[in-house]
Amino acid sequence: MTETTFRRGPLAVLLTGTFLIVLDFFVVNVALPSVQRDLRADNTALEWLVAGYGLTFGGLLLVASRVADRWGRRRMFMLGVSLFVASSALCGLAPDTTTLLVARLAQGAAAAAIGPTVLSLIGDVYAGPQRVRALGAYATVMGVAAASGQLIGGLLIHLDVAGTGWRAIFLVNVPIGLAALVAAPRLLPDTRIPTTPRVDPAEAVLVIGALTALIVPLVEGQREGWPLWTWLCLAGAFVLGDLAWLRGRALRRRGIPPLVDPVPLRHRPVGVGVAGLALLFTGMAAYFLVLALYLQDGRGLGPLASGAVFTIVAASYMVGTAEAAAALGRYGARATVACSALVFGAGHLLLLAAVEHVGTAGSVLWLAPGLAVAGLGMGVALAALISTTMGSVEPQHAGTVSGTSSTVQQVGNALGVALVGIVFFGRLDDGMVDALGASLVYLTATTVAVALAAAFLPRRPSRTPDPAAELVETA
Repeated sequence: MTETTFRRGPLAVLLTGTFLIVLDFFVVNVALPSVQRDLRADNTALEWLVAGYGLTFGGLLLVASRVADRWGRRRMFMLGVSLFVASSALCGLAPDTTTLLVARLAQGAAAAAIGPTVLSLIGDVYAGPQRVRALGAYATVMGVAAASGQLIGGLLIHLDVAGTGWRAIFLVNVPIGLAALVAAPRLLPDTRIPTTPRVDPAEAVLVIGALTALIVPLVEGQREGWPLWTWLCLAGAFVLGDLAWLRGRALRRRGIPPLVDPVPLRHRPVGVGVAGLALLFTGMAAYFLVLALYLQDGRGLGPLASGAVFTIVAASYMVGTAEAAAALGRYGARATVACSALVFGAGHLLLLAAVEHVGTAGSVLWLAPGLAVAGLGMGVALAALISTTMGSVEPQHAGTVSGTSSTVQQVGNALGVALVGIVFFGRLDDGMVDALGASLVYLTATTVAVALAAAFLPRRPSRTPDPAAELVETA
């Protein structure tokens, strides 16, 4: 295959799926106040709109990846897109909060089916320099979707096409997804690996059960007054997690690769890198959630104006991701991750100072320095952690570690939203400024935790990362 015969069709289909699942995590933030007013949703429901997507996405990702290899990657991709279209339509037409939340959980499950198959199919379709080119486009689309999510959401709500309001952010997925479904059978290969180990039902149930038992009480506890069942669930989460770990070890002794393989995580840079990603993501989705509520409920901005404010974070985030490789090469992993995490935290403190100064009425320009600094630190920290983690793993374990990293990112998002919800909504009676201030203190603590974890990273990656090889190894 030569450069002149690069097949754009398959990549367009695959990147459409990627764009949708990444966009839908972020686009919902600017719609939260509108959803709350329209459906009379309580604060817990708002948390579930964000956390629920991350929970089912992260909880089912490893299972979906393994099933796709045996059942067929194109089949799994099309099943995921079909479910995403149907659940998006249900979100957009939801008559009440319960229906919307169920549909949102289904969206996360669909994203889990789409995410890993995209990278696998890129590896099936492209090779050599074309694979590098395709993966570069994949990384770009992910970044654009994440960075522009709030602005796109605000624009869709502002346009209010056919009076759909906030529902447009979900309904727009339907025609786009259907177009991908029509093109997929013609453009994507039907690849499968029959020798892939089957999913162990016991391990899958234990892993998903542990995550659910952890997130549910954290989201529901405050509203319910922290009854006994919430504490029992939290305790049960750790028990189920230990059982899942033991089950994985037992499977490995029998020669069956577990969903979460502990062997590559014992290599310090890999284990610390995955832990650092988990900590970082507990503060990322949570940051966008409380910022959106402050801008709209606190300052009275509309969705479009709120989305425009988010572009400050998005622009500096893109700069950070672009500069991370140079920083790693010059300063090494330990210093790059630690310093960028602290820069992320410094952005929170600058925003805190600005909010304390202007409250909910002063010029939004006071917020710009904190938002820009936070976005820069976030971008460098995320890119540096991913590069360091994947640059330190042995090639035969790259797929396992990549899948585990993706899972902890989504679960970290869900956990972070649950935790910040306890802080934010617990202080909301004292006023929006106090609620955001307390949340920013929590968010700063998560960045400090990332910086502390970075002390255990090597000064430099153990090998030079090969992005093409590492991303495709997730197949």
